[in-house]
Amino acid sequence: MKLHELSPAEGSAAEKFRKGRGVGSGNGKTAGKGHKGQNARSGGGVRPGFEGGQFPLYRRHPKRGFKNHFAKHYAVINVGDLECFENGETVNLEVLIEEGLLKKSLDGLKVLGNGELTKNLTVEAAIFSAQAKEKIEAVGGKAEVNA
Repeated sequence: MKLHELSPAEGSAAEKFRKGRGVGSGNGKTAGKGHKGQNARSGGGVRPGFEGGQFPLYRRHPKRGFKNHFAKHYAVINVGDLECFENGETVNLEVLIEEGLLKKSLDGLKVLGNGELTKNLTVEAAIFSAQAKEKIEAVGGKAEVNA
């Protein structure tokens, strides 16, 4: 097989449709827009969700709750997940992402107290739960808060 012999699968590549190129094209004259009216005009049509002045669906439905746009969303990890590191190592957000334990940094790192820790690590995070801090310090590690 050579490059010039390659072709797309049958039915996968449609011919480009050229509108308004004469009656013989099958889509000439009004170019599929019908006769006159708002949608036939250049720049015509209505915005998404517009229902001709009828009270739109997105406004008919009740709104519930409250979304705090200033809330901080932390990347969360448990103390038990830090067991894979060596004694004396410094663990921070960058190291956890590099190691594949976290995907995104979000607004910082939060360490929770689920699981057991046997290695003394220096953990740098934005927030520690009381139990997490207690467990890290119980094995001789340090829980350092960075803002």
